[in-house]
Amino acid sequence: MTNTGFTAAVAVGVLMAHAAVAEVKLAAPDALVIEHRFQITATPEQAWEVLVHPERYWPKDHTWSGDASNLSLVPHAEGCFCERWTDASAEHGRVIMALPGRLLRFRAALGPFQEMAVTGVMTIKLAASDGGTLAVVTYRLSGDSSHRLGDMAPAVDPVIRQQFEGFAALASRSAR
Repeated sequence: MTNTGFTAAVAVGVLMAHAAVAEVKLAAPDALVIEHRFQITATPEQAWEVLVHPERYWPKDHTWSGDASNLSLVPHAEGCFCERWTDASAEHGRVIMALPGRLLRFRAALGPFQEMAVTGVMTIKLAASDGGTLAVVTYRLSGDSSHRLGDMAPAVDPVIRQQFEGFAALASRSAR
């Protein structure tokens, strides 16, 4: 991500902080765990229908092609969270668990982590709450200590927030 992209992600994170509760649960040289919670005014089933279409909400500046419409997600085990454009493609993640309306989990070393040989797991839990849905997004990264993953928390946290704030906002709008 460019410095401009990082600055924009931080600005969006600051402006939208009221929309989500975020916590860096672990920041160590060999591991990073970030959690975000979003209250959505849609049912878990409605939220799921938005969640499995990242092409509708994922920020374009967090794609390889610069166009979120090139994204797709196949919501079942071994399904690809992929990006395809012109004659190129990228795998952002691979689904390892899908419980429609309840949980989506995929292995994903997103963005610059892809070339670092780290392991990433993204889990999105959806649960009925207060007439809507509580979405809990947890991103876990692990690698060897030379990666200094914990030092990356200030950059990773607002990016994860930005990616899933788009989901939460669209799911809430879709329920109206």
